[in-house]
Amino acid sequence: MTYTTLDYRVDDGILTLTLNRPDQLNAFTVEMADELEHAFHRASEDDEVKAIVVTGAGRAFCAGMDLSVPGNVFGLDESVHPTMTDMHEHLTEAPFQRGVRDTGGRVTLSIFECKKPVIGAINGAAVGIGATMTLAMDIRIASEKARIGFVFGKIAVAPEACSTWFLPRIVGIQQALEWVYSADILTAEEALRGRLVKAVVPPEKLMEEAYALARKFVTHRSPVSTALIRQMMYRNSAQPHPREAHKVESLSMFYTSIGDGKEGVKSFLEKRDPAYTGKASAMPDFYPWWE
Repeated sequence: MTYTTLDYRVDDGILTLTLNRPDQLNAFTVEMADELEHAFHRASEDDEVKAIVVTGAGRAFCAGMDLSVPGNVFGLDESVHPTMTDMHEHLTEAPFQRGVRDTGGRVTLSIFECKKPVIGAINGAAVGIGATMTLAMDIRIASEKARIGFVFGKIAVAPEACSTWFLPRIVGIQQALEWVYSADILTAEEALRGRLVKAVVPPEKLMEEAYALARKFVTHRSPVSTALIRQMMYRNSAQPHPREAHKVESLSMFYTSIGDGKEGVKSFLEKRDPAYTGKASAMPDFYPWWE
């Protein structure tokens, strides 16, 4: 598929997914939401992709929703009156799928469901959805020029993109509330102090650092094991009792031990690099266990 708002390039197992509306500071649109959702689902099933690095073209990462579009700038259908029952029972049906669902939430859920490690390389302004879309990514690295803001209160809307689930888990409830209440624009160093980003680096080093981390995550690693690790961490940490994690871990250990795990043990004993044959596109039968 050819994208209009994105650049999708795979090199040596790493997908660089670039938000590509530089003249508009990569402002977010419904079209970009659709393309990002498609791109993450595509990458999740593409065995040529081992890890994903997300960045922005030009001087911004994503300056937030494009507020210049006509009509409802969030792409919502103002003729409907949705209820929570509709959200529970008809979420993926018309008119709710495209007329009510938060577009940023569709994107972050596609990241959440992805089987590959995802690294955000925040090269510049990341405001509103530009900030919240990174929360579903596993690691965030910021350029010294990055500026990050959860600015919803300034325009009288609510946080989106599942950020009220992700942000408190990353930085804690107190820090999350302070940033969202204040709607301040954070410097890269402030984001680092709040533990939102892993590191702050010079602009010219940003992609080098992101790629190095991506390669570390996937070199001599089983794609099946990596996919399980990613989903188990996110989903099991939200379970009400560790017994639920135990159930998933038991099946995961069972099937990996009779799959790539055999090669892992053998290569360790023989003191050589492993040659794994498992594919993320062919997961064990119990996956996805949450459906």
